[in-house]
Order: sequence, then structure tokens, then C-alpha cells
Amino acid sequence: MTKRNKWTAVAVWMMAMLVFLSACSNSGSNAVNNAVTEVSTDPSKQPEITLNVFSNLANYAGEQPGWFGKIIKDKFNIKLNIISGGQQKASTMMASGDLGDIVVAIDIVDASKAGLLLDWNKDGLLDKYGQDIKKYAGQSLDALSKQYGGGTAIYAIGHNVGSGSGPSESANMTFGPWLRWDLYQQLGSPEIKTLEDYLSIMKQMQELSPKSDSGKPVYGFSLWSDWDGTASMNAASIAALFGYNVGDGFNIADLIVTKAGEAKWQGLIDEDSPYMRGLKFFFEANKMGLLDPDSLTQKFPDVANKYSDGQILFAQFPWLTDGYNTEERVNAGKGFAFVPFAEEQMSSVGFSPYGGNWYWSIGSKTKYPERVMQFMNWMFSPEGVQVSRTGPKGLMWDIQDGKPTLTEFGYKAITNSVNMPDEYGGGLFKDGGNQINNSTLNLSTINPETGEPYDHTMWTSYLENNPNPVTKSWRDAMGELTVKDYVVNNNKVAVQPPYFSEQARMEEPSDIKQKKSEVGKVIKEYSWKMMYAKDDNQFASLKEDMVSKAKGLGYDEVVKWQVENYEKTVGAALKK
Repeated sequence: MTKRNKWTAVAVWMMAMLVFLSACSNSGSNAVNNAVTEVSTDPSKQPEITLNVFSNLANYAGEQPGWFGKIIKDKFNIKLNIISGGQQKASTMMASGDLGDIVVAIDIVDASKAGLLLDWNKDGLLDKYGQDIKKYAGQSLDALSKQYGGGTAIYAIGHNVGSGSGPSESANMTFGPWLRWDLYQQLGSPEIKTLEDYLSIMKQMQELSPKSDSGKPVYGFSLWSDWDGTASMNAASIAALFGYNVGDGFNIADLIVTKAGEAKWQGLIDEDSPYMRGLKFFFEANKMGLLDPDSLTQKFPDVANKYSDGQILFAQFPWLTDGYNTEERVNAGKGFAFVPFAEEQMSSVGFSPYGGNWYWSIGSKTKYPERVMQFMNWMFSPEGVQVSRTGPKGLMWDIQDGKPTLTEFGYKAITNSVNMPDEYGGGLFKDGGNQINNSTLNLSTINPETGEPYDHTMWTSYLENNPNPVTKSWRDAMGELTVKDYVVNNNKVAVQPPYFSEQARMEEPSDIKQKKSEVGKVIKEYSWKMMYAKDDNQFASLKEDMVSKAKGLGYDEVVKWQVENYEKTVGAALKK
């Protein structure tokens, strides 16, 4: 899910120095470093190389493991060294003048101005080695060239590129809530009208299952802080259950929440904002002994391990439950499933031919521009997208009766119930997946080579396959095959349409950027304090302090600037 760059004043100063030094140096040396040379049409015959991949979305650092590592080694004779991002690491790499060979989800404006991103049109690189990118994501290339390359240069391509109508997410959508379905049924599947109704249900479920598989305490909720930006990411995720998102998907707007599909906004810490409701929700959970006390200090991998062990009962994102919903457990009737509340209207992103802003770029210092482009071109090809999602064809899936279908082994592997064969890298399927952690083409779009979506959970064969007891019980109770079917058919989804402007988004003036940085520190600090407040009085006092200090540091001025940009662009488009 998401990490976002927030540049500090130091990083901005360093980038300015990089631009100055670059302008004063001999530009010919860079041309020598990444001049495009002809490479073999069979990438597997080329010399072995290691590409450094700096990803602000990665939760893993080191050499790409498992089956995905094996596939790209066999196909391209490359290894990927994943460099996990974050504000401090991004600032350090920007200051060094080298962002690696492949760059993911970085601020392309600052990076391109500093000369740290390669122009894909240079020496015909894209034309020679990027034909699938041009074919399947051409509108994204054109849009970003107009926005950030003056209509001539291309420094990046968007993520999650696709076309279609309705929600663009997969069968399980992006948000929850997902609960332990077996325990919820034991309670008689009580009606849930409001978000806060989950608290009493979680308490009853905790009493039914007080210990995890390994004998550790069970909690309703577990949070993590290493994905925080200007606020608590987990508290902000609550907004999505009411059709809101932090930001608007185009502008720098991380101190406001905007309504999907409607021209509505609220300040992040307004009295009745969904963010503030999220803070209160987790505060109440903590008072009831439902909030994992490790939440403030742990990182995402720690939380993932707790879900796998059965320590957590509620998931705000469906993918959090993958480690628990193993074949053995779901066949025994134990597992997570989507359990909505009456007020819910899940936020969704519509298909966008321009893609999202977790951009894919190439570092200007790469010594292997043609090898990088060959690999990225494959990542945007039908074969690359399908294999990245579902694994090796023949082992995990194949074509039967003209339709894609998981193999018997594939059904076991996707629930991480068996290890991958050694010749395919070994280990569990989930551990061997693409650790860059970013998408290329939208998985709900149709693969032209199979006639079905790239997402195997939306294949006809998968939906018609004999469901496990948890899935069957959920379908019988909800009257739908998938979560996506349920939210669409029951009007519980708000879809944000794609937005495009030939003008790049407005960049933050230095005073706004500085104020937001200071405001964000206050919001993050006090958000965590509020969730762990000892009583109602302390919660109210901390809330008052947070708002007062944030406003004193310029919160209102930053919100005003962000709202003006929103109303001129995305908001104006939604009013048409």
C-alpha cells in the first residue's frame, strides 16, 4: 500500500546545488555513461548485470528473491537489488546525485530538474526497446511528456494504467473492513450500522479467540507508523470507508480529504473530518484493550507476521489477510472476509489511461539504459503483467479450453500452503513476488492474450471453481460472487474518474513546503498520542493542542493553497 515522498528543506537545498553543479559541469560525460548501444534481441544471452531499483513503495531491501527473481534472471540475465525508500533515504540518494537504475514513486519534478532522470527519448531508447510500453500505455507517456517534459522529453510513466468503466480495483477491492468471518458467524453475524459498531463486535470476537495460533495475545487492530506521511496512514485509511481520500490524485493536497466522484473537500483535522473520526475510533479501541500496544513502534512486516499468526481480527485492507487465509485454514472454515457497515461507501479509483502518480523512471546515471528499458517494456507487456501477478505459466496457471486457469499446484501456492519448487526459486509464492511493489498495467483490464483480466481472482475459471468453506459461506450470506460485485450492486462505492491536464501540477512554494513540513510533524506526533490517550479528557486536550499548534505553524495557509489548486483542477472537472 503506500509511502509518499515528503522533501525536507535540506533536500531541496541539496537538489538546487545539484542543478547548479550539473549546469557547470561537462554534460558530455553523462552522454557517455548512458548512451544507447545495440543489445541482443535475446536478452537472456546478454552478460549478467545487477540493476539497482530505488522504490519508495518497497517493504523489502536486498536482492529480488524467489520465483520472480528466477524468471527475470532466466529471461533477461539480470538481478534486481531493491533499495527500500522513505523520506530520509530519498533525500540521501538525491543528494548523492544517483537514484539507481530504476526509480519508483519519486518526485519526478525535483528529480528531473536536478538532472537525475533519463529522458526515454534520448538516442531513440523508447522507440528501440519500449514498443509494448508505447502500445499499452501510450497515453500515459504522452500525458507525462506534456506535463513534465515540455512535450518532447519523457522522464516517467504512470502506474496502474488501464481503461474501462466502474471501479478499477480487483475482485476484493482496495479497502475493507475485513473481519474473521468464522468468529463473526459464531456471534450470529450481528448487524453493523456505523463504523463504531465494530468495536463491540471486535471485543466479543477477542473473547471468543483470546490467543493466536502461537499463544500470543489477540487484538482487534494493529497499526504501523513507517508508512506515515503528513499524518497517520492508518487513521487516514478510515476516510476511504466514507468515500474520501487524502489528496485528490493529481495535486499536492495531503492536508485535505476529497470525495471520490464529487467536488467536495474537508481539511484533514477539521472537527468532523473522517481523519479525526479515525483517530477517535482507534482511541476507543485502545480503551477497550483492542489496539495492539506495539502499533507505535512496529513496522509493516511485523504487522504482516501478526496477521499470519492470527493475532489480529480486523483488516482495513484486504491484502493484510493473505498470510492468514491459507488453504489449510480456509478449508477448515477459518478466515477473513469482507463485512461492510450500513453507512459505508468505499472509495474507488476509476480506470485511467494516464495512470497514477507512483511513477516508473530511469536514473540518469544508469550504465545500462537499453537493458533497463527492455526489462521495463516487458513489465508493461501482457506477458510481463500476467506473470508478475500470477507467476510462471505452466506451473501456476495455463490455458485450458481457451481460458486461463490456475493449476492444481497454483491453487495451493496462491494461498501460500506449499513452497515453490526449487527450480522456480523455492520459498512461498508471496515471498517470491515482485518486491518493487508497484503496478504497471491495471490488473482489472483485459489481457488481450487470454481474453480475461490479468487478475486471476477475476477469471471465470477461478470464480466457478469449487469455493472453500469461507468463500462459499460469504457468498451465500452476501448474495454476490465478489466484494466488487457487492459494492457495485449495492451502491456502496464512490468512484473517482480519471483526471488529466496538459499542465503539470503546481509545485509548493518554499514557504508552503516549510509550513507543511512543520505542520505534518505536529499532526503525526499528536495523532499517535491521541490514539493512545489514557482517557477522554486527555484525548480532548491532545486534540486541542494538535489543532492549535498546527494552526500556529500555518495549517490554514497550507490548506488554502491546496484547496485553491484542487478547485481549479480536479474539483472544477467534477463540477462539469
